[in-house]
Amino acid sequence: MHTIDIKILDQRLGNEFDFIKYQTRGSCAMDLKAMILNEVVVLSQQVILIPTGISIFIKDPLITAMILPRSGLGHNHGIILGNTIGIVDSDYQGELMVSIWNRHINSFNIFPGDRFAQLMFVPIIKPIFNIVSSFRPTSRNKKGFGHSGVK
Repeated sequence: MHTIDIKILDQRLGNEFDFIKYQTRGSCAMDLKAMILNEVVVLSQQVILIPTGISIFIKDPLITAMILPRSGLGHNHGIILGNTIGIVDSDYQGELMVSIWNRHINSFNIFPGDRFAQLMFVPIIKPIFNIVSSFRPTSRNKKGFGHSGVK
């Protein structure tokens, strides 16, 4: 088990709104809450920053946190992250802010305490590079971008 320090910046978390948690035993990410004061209307194609009311301090350089969109909001309402994935470095200690992009034609309303993004912790591999002048050929070599087809 890893211990991650968390600071509650918005006292409504854990009081007015449930504290962030894994929703099921099998969940790999926990939902972040929109810690806004009032309802926010996100217009079509608008990008806005939403505070989460928390900051974390991971400390371990071999762990990162990733802020990810919620699949249902993305598919059903066009709400995804403005930067596709947010990366939280192990030494960052500021409030987690989430860039939200409404790619749908309709506006979307976010209310205080809504679960609107998710936070997942993942291990990091920091390789040592071995500089070479050539690679051993493989069956793939440099082929990419659909080289294997769709069927």
